[in-house]
Amino acid sequence: MRVMVSSPLLDRIKKRDARVGVVGLGYVGLPLGMAFAEAGFPVMGLDIDKRKIDKIEKGESYIKHIPSAPLSELSRSGKLKATTDFAKAKDMDCVIICVPTPLTASREPDMSYIIQTGEALAPHVRPGQLFILESTTYPGTTEEVLKPLLEKNGLKAGKDFYLAFSPEREDPGNKSFNTKTIPKIVGGYSPECSEVAAALYGSALKEVVPVSSTRVAELAKLLENIFRCVNIAMVNEMKMLCDRMNVDVWEVIQAASTKPFGFMPFFPGPGLGGHCIPIDPFYLTWKAREYEFHTKFIELAGEVNWQMPYYVVQRTMEALNKNKQTLNGAKVLCLGAAYKKDIDDMRESPSLRIMTLLAEKGADLSYHDPYVPELHKGHGFNMEMKSVPLKPETLGQYDAVLILTDHSDIDYAMVVDRAKVVIDTRNATKGVSKGREKVTKA
Repeated sequence: MRVMVSSPLLDRIKKRDARVGVVGLGYVGLPLGMAFAEAGFPVMGLDIDKRKIDKIEKGESYIKHIPSAPLSELSRSGKLKATTDFAKAKDMDCVIICVPTPLTASREPDMSYIIQTGEALAPHVRPGQLFILESTTYPGTTEEVLKPLLEKNGLKAGKDFYLAFSPEREDPGNKSFNTKTIPKIVGGYSPECSEVAAALYGSALKEVVPVSSTRVAELAKLLENIFRCVNIAMVNEMKMLCDRMNVDVWEVIQAASTKPFGFMPFFPGPGLGGHCIPIDPFYLTWKAREYEFHTKFIELAGEVNWQMPYYVVQRTMEALNKNKQTLNGAKVLCLGAAYKKDIDDMRESPSLRIMTLLAEKGADLSYHDPYVPELHKGHGFNMEMKSVPLKPETLGQYDAVLILTDHSDIDYAMVVDRAKVVIDTRNATKGVSKGREKVTKA
């Protein structure tokens, strides 16, 4: 990577007095902003959600796995501030964009959040600034979508301001890795852009991985998530086959995992959740059509995983049928609404799709999740619900208990003992022996 002869911004980054703005204060933006503030940079968070701004000003975390104590310290010291006023971006030396990139109803990329952010920032772009996009997206987004928006006032990327892409790699609830320790891929619009962006991340994070372009960085993010998507689809399909063959797929995976080379275990579930893995395949397949390329393998994996909620509902109907009951009118308790264990993250959670399908078939639904006290309408979910207590004396009131998220602090032995029927999509009951005849794997 070529080193620039001189750059005032590089000097400010090295001194840690470059002002860093983070747009989007969710699961990605908040911990990233905190990491830069803890490294000594003055940080300003920007978000349209006034609730988040108020929480940050009070030093209160609104994300379960981020404790309030360090946030409170950063807020109290003035190292981390937050605002809804996007005009403040003009005062920032570096602006990092961490906004959602969901799918449309027809499963095509929804660029609206990136476009709205670019339009909001455009009037405030000034010479010498650095703009970095972190939102997961298709290769070409930084140059084709964001760059023209930031250049609206005549300034040019790579000449008047710096532009780069660095994919977020957050894994909420992961106790082994965090924002500071996960290697950071960085690809710039030009070598100079790459150098400045890498210097910024290198000043706050443990390891930076420079690549040759924004497109390489964008596609690297898709590849690492599509890798998981494809393998999860394969094992989900294997699970459905094992059910027909009356073989325990979890035992099969455990046995295969003893091979010390050439095998990596992936595990089945009720469907994919989180912001990236359920979405990324469709971002790439959409972009591939522009090049007259049909990504059959990737699309098939995406379709298999999208169909898993329907399979779970079918297995629930079968389990009730064994008990001489129908799903229509049955009282069903769903355990878990978050997309994975021990977090409060609801993004693309398969639980919501499964609950919707159950309700459409006439089930009388309740749910329990210690981390998600309420469910609200939105993103295809049309119910307002509150988490009910999980008590031994009330479990018998339900015709079926459906385990959708295997939170660690739920007593699954008690659930199996007291419930009439249990449908387990996560192998959460693997250590339970008493009452195994009640459990249906799904």
